[in-house]
Amino acid sequence: MMTNLFSIFDPSTSNLFSFNWLSTILFILFTPYMYWIIPSRYQMLISKMFMTLNKEFSILLSTSKKPGMTLMLISLFWFILMNNFMGLMPYIFTSTSHIMMTLSLAFPAWMTIMIFGWLFNTNHMFSHLVPQGTPSTLMIFMVCIETISNLIRPITLSIRLAANMIAGHLLITLLSNSAVMSNIIPLISISMSQIILLLLETAVAFIQAYVFVVLMSLYSTEIH
Repeated sequence: MMTNLFSIFDPSTSNLFSFNWLSTILFILFTPYMYWIIPSRYQMLISKMFMTLNKEFSILLSTSKKPGMTLMLISLFWFILMNNFMGLMPYIFTSTSHIMMTLSLAFPAWMTIMIFGWLFNTNHMFSHLVPQGTPSTLMIFMVCIETISNLIRPITLSIRLAANMIAGHLLITLLSNSAVMSNIIPLISISMSQIILLLLETAVAFIQAYVFVVLMSLYSTEIH
């Protein structure tokens, strides 16, 4: 039972209808070129969301003259969000529930921030290892703690995203399995609970993408 349950997160499954890792770029097919040319509600909603994120990241990063960082964060948000949504569709592998995928997103972004900070703002990076007001006797311990905290950031980012996506999918799968094997629970109750779980998972997909890029932006503020 456990093997069958967790096989939905296996990218090497032999299911005929599984898109496997192709689902990572499959969302491009759902955003045809005409949506960006002809004004529509879909285009207006995405544009408003992007403008809101751009304004928020610009204030947070103070990079109004350097929009490259905000553009990278918005692109990362859109990529994660679309992959989270694609995983809610039947027979499509959720790539963001796999630690390889989430770590490949978190580690390069974190490494880029660290390299930039240590190369161009070395003194600030050293001073950040010892918070202001730290007693002299605790400075060595604080350096070790801050160093470990910085090193595990890509791991915590990747695990947070993957674990939240796995948890929601497991709840939906468990409820579906119990509904198939049980003849007592009314069909209407099962359908309502499935709809509620699906709406909840949709909210989780959006929130986790937002949390991922916000934490990444907060990490980038430490190098300035």
